[in-house]
Amino acid sequence: MLAAPWVCRSCARSLRSVGSPRLLRRASTIAALPPALVERARKIAAEHDKLTTALETDFDQKTAVRAGEISRVATALREFEKASASLAELRSLLESNDTELRELARDDLESTQAQLADLGRKLSVALTPKHPFADMPCLLEIRPGPGGTEGRFFADSLFRMYRSYCENKGYPTRIVKYEVSESDGQKGSEGEVALQEAVLEVQQIGAYGEFRGESGMHRVQRVPATEKSGRTHTSAVAVWVLPSFPESPSTDAESEWDNPESDFYIDVAEVRVETMRARGAGGQHVNKTESAIRLTHMPTGTMVSMQDSRSQHTNRREAWRLLRSRMAQQKREAREELAQKLKSSVLASSQITRGDKIRTYNYQQDRCTEHRSGLDVHNLPNVLDGGEKLGEILESVQGWLTERDIQMILAEEQADAAPKGKKGK
Repeated sequence: MLAAPWVCRSCARSLRSVGSPRLLRRASTIAALPPALVERARKIAAEHDKLTTALETDFDQKTAVRAGEISRVATALREFEKASASLAELRSLLESNDTELRELARDDLESTQAQLADLGRKLSVALTPKHPFADMPCLLEIRPGPGGTEGRFFADSLFRMYRSYCENKGYPTRIVKYEVSESDGQKGSEGEVALQEAVLEVQQIGAYGEFRGESGMHRVQRVPATEKSGRTHTSAVAVWVLPSFPESPSTDAESEWDNPESDFYIDVAEVRVETMRARGAGGQHVNKTESAIRLTHMPTGTMVSMQDSRSQHTNRREAWRLLRSRMAQQKREAREELAQKLKSSVLASSQITRGDKIRTYNYQQDRCTEHRSGLDVHNLPNVLDGGEKLGEILESVQGWLTERDIQMILAEEQADAAPKGKKGK
């Protein structure tokens, strides 16, 4: 996270000159963008103007696409600079000899400061690079971590939470996998079953962008239903968020699968395919037919298995989709890890890994703590029911991700500027 809010010192100096402590306190809360970000935005806006001018005389599809991609930066910068100019004008009026003008300036100052802060945030978001999977549907994989049976019970709670949240938001979903472990018919403290693994597909466009911050270890602290002495137990559940492919891929998607440069490409010669009899409940057909499929990507050891359907063809199709999703995510994570090492050691600690405990659900305190954004939310039942409190948490994580991306942009700008500074010495 950013260490501290950016403060517009020139505003503070102007207000100090008119001797207003109250206005000075307000000025200290003004959020102003670092010069490096503003300069980056101006370069992009200049590029946008150049491309727009070129398109007026000679339309080119590639140029039009690029202009569209950076148009939000150009628009956000114009609005930010307009508000900055208004604030500068108000500061000059505060030094006026006209009492009425000074009062009018004071009346408008607070709203203009708030507007500038909001536009600064919008410009920051516009400058952050869009995740390549952001517009895709997603797969939510849920597996119990440390904690034994209690971890399996809470895995079912998280599955229900995400499914309910999607229902509340009107997002279409599909259960790809829901595998229950043996628990002698025991139920969790909230009536959960012992979940071994689940995969929920959120078919909403842009679901990956909304849920990508959910990847990591979710920790639960509560008294299990089987605990007679009332002791609180701590368990953990792992969640993965993966991009989801369409079941009936378009021509473009198929070309991505066959493109060796694509994240979605897998060399079929490197995948071992095994068929076997499905295990568990399912009747005579499951026990006698080899409908279950296991795929192993031999270079990485990545393995997926699917047995939910009686049809071997369906299980094979779903297993390949899941394997492609996992491999695409691994390639993306490998690139991000390399980029982090090359940029700045200061940012290394902000890298999200699957082992991070990103969130804690404390039943006794009726509290959910999001460790990355620092948000504490009470009314835990509403969170677990996928209500507005969970929405607040997801929004806070999006803010944290944006701030992290801004830090990475600043690190890039500083790295680019460093050689120039050395040459000038």
